[in-house]
Amino acid sequence: MSDREIKDRTRDIECPVFETTAFTTPPPLETATVAIVTSASLHHPEQGDFAPRDTTYRVLDGSRRDYIVGHWSPNFDTAGVAVDLNVVFPIDRLDELAAQGRIGKVAGQHLAYAGNQWDIAEIRMDGGPAGAALLREQGVDVVLLTPV
Repeated sequence: MSDREIKDRTRDIECPVFETTAFTTPPPLETATVAIVTSASLHHPEQGDFAPRDTTYRVLDGSRRDYIVGHWSPNFDTAGVAVDLNVVFPIDRLDELAAQGRIGKVAGQHLAYAGNQWDIAEIRMDGGPAGAALLREQGVDVVLLTPV
């Protein structure tokens, strides 16, 4: 599917409007635990790849660097990721910020979703809240979103 076809198919998708928004005031970054949530379809080798319309998530171990990009869209160029994973999953940059004392610490686990979804209702209702609960259980204060 070409980029033009993707744009034509998605042009009229209605963006949801929420009556209220969830918001919380995090602690200062110098004491905050930070996790990454990416839509780059990352997973570890032993985890299942994302299938089309897969609205689940993968838990990524922050101490590992064996991430695989499972993005299957023909419109997604993986060249930048091949050169430096940090363009979609800036784990090394977070580790540096923690070492400098700019953030409190980096969470031990992070989340990956498949970003190339037509219908995000399941993510909004199931995978998103479940992932948020997992991160909250870890004591995550701040999430760095890397939409791909």
